[in-house]
Amino acid sequence: MSKTIRIGTRDSELALWQANTVKAQLEALGHRTELVPVKSTGDLVLNKPLYEMGITGIFTKTLDVAMLNGDVDVAVHSMKDVPTALPKGIVQAAVLPRANHLDILAFKGNEEFLGQREGVIATGSLRRKAQWLNRYPTHTVVDLRGNINSRLEKLDNNNWNAAIFAAAGLERIKLEPENTLGLTWMLPAPAQGAIMVVAMEQDEETRAACAQLNHEETAICTQLERDFLRELEGGCSAPIGALAKIDQDGVVTLEGVLLTVDGSQKLETSRSAPLGKHHHLGVECARIILRKGGKRLMNLLQGETANTQVFSTKKLTPDQLHRFDPSLKVASEDFIKISPNRIAPKLLRKKVKNAIFTSKNAVEALLTNVTAEELNFENIYCVGRKTRRLIQKKLGKVTHFESYAADLAQYLVDHLEGTEVTHFCGNLSLDEIPKTLEAANITVHSVETYKTKLSGKKVDDSVESVLFFSPSGIASYLKNNRANKKAYCIGETTATEARKHFKSVRVAKIPDVEGVISLVNEDYGQGRAQKEKG
Repeated sequence: MSKTIRIGTRDSELALWQANTVKAQLEALGHRTELVPVKSTGDLVLNKPLYEMGITGIFTKTLDVAMLNGDVDVAVHSMKDVPTALPKGIVQAAVLPRANHLDILAFKGNEEFLGQREGVIATGSLRRKAQWLNRYPTHTVVDLRGNINSRLEKLDNNNWNAAIFAAAGLERIKLEPENTLGLTWMLPAPAQGAIMVVAMEQDEETRAACAQLNHEETAICTQLERDFLRELEGGCSAPIGALAKIDQDGVVTLEGVLLTVDGSQKLETSRSAPLGKHHHLGVECARIILRKGGKRLMNLLQGETANTQVFSTKKLTPDQLHRFDPSLKVASEDFIKISPNRIAPKLLRKKVKNAIFTSKNAVEALLTNVTAEELNFENIYCVGRKTRRLIQKKLGKVTHFESYAADLAQYLVDHLEGTEVTHFCGNLSLDEIPKTLEAANITVHSVETYKTKLSGKKVDDSVESVLFFSPSGIASYLKNNRANKKAYCIGETTATEARKHFKSVRVAKIPDVEGVISLVNEDYGQGRAQKEKG
């Protein structure tokens, strides 16, 4: 080759390592090369997360411009940073053999925080954040930007438990900290661990030189992962993970995942095909995700909540969202946050003749303090079928349950064995049961097992109906919104509170989430029918 190949690269330590690797391999093949370092927007703007900058390819854009201007012949990138759609005129010229694809946790001190409710993890990646919160929902994730060196320095200088890095990056520049843990359960970014070389499409001489560096197996796997990403229409702003592998028998397997940013919703799939018949795997896996509810989830991720008709004050699962009439645009978010209280074990281990639970939250919070084996309950009474199921699974037999608190209170007045009860509740629990029982000369010992934090936000003006699942949810909603919508309530206790504020209140026939959804579908279906008839 007669000309010198000008290799464009970012000027971070990792980017230079990658560019020098390509430089050395091209020179070993007899080509002359020259490095041309260029600063990227991603390196220069460090005061906000990548997804808030509103563009994909933030680490490649500057080099794209340099190539199109003729300042460099090729560019070297971490392949996971490269948008699935390359600029017109620029093509993939080579993919080097993939290094370690894992995400790695660098932690301070010890790993005890992994088993604790509180933990602070640093990462600038929405994908890592979402998968971490899906596995550790009570932890806090803080933003972390900069090159590897500055991120490690920030970890040392801040009161964080750990930070997440790409293992390949740490290993390439030999900066792996002493305390690390490979996150084998976390799906990496599509093409993580691979290095991509791009060139101008019309520069056949340079492309031919770079083609000699191409690693076919890595190219196949990363292409499938990027097909998955492209079909989901996701970029830096969507928590998407994918990993393809080829086994010794020539079978290609692709795993893919899509999550909400807070990790509360996760859709995943896996498909395999023989090598040679593998080309469809990326698109097929993405379409499976979309059919499972991924389209609605992607709409939420991309901020397309304008014209939302129905808003739920409880985060709904993909299956629950899928139950709504397809014509309805639905959004959801948790308007209350639950935090368990620490309770003296001695208090919980003494014998309790009559225990009352009015929510799953009370059961779950109680079990963060003691094991089920340490509890000594003679009779357990509860409100709600799901609370009953949880108690039967975790604590034991339920003596009696009712769907509504008022009904349970009346049952206890008529049938209680003894004259005392212990009510496991939250700080905002209504006093309906205690008032009824105390009026009947039954002593109520209240044990506050959890605190409820109101964390509602302003909902879009287009919202017509709001779904409520507790009186606390109503209080949270009203902090930032007016009571000018239709209220759909899970049960009569919630509806009683709603009627104090809302003119139009509807109550589910069956007091569960699915019952509320059925009521919404029924009402909107009737409304459409009347409009069509008119």
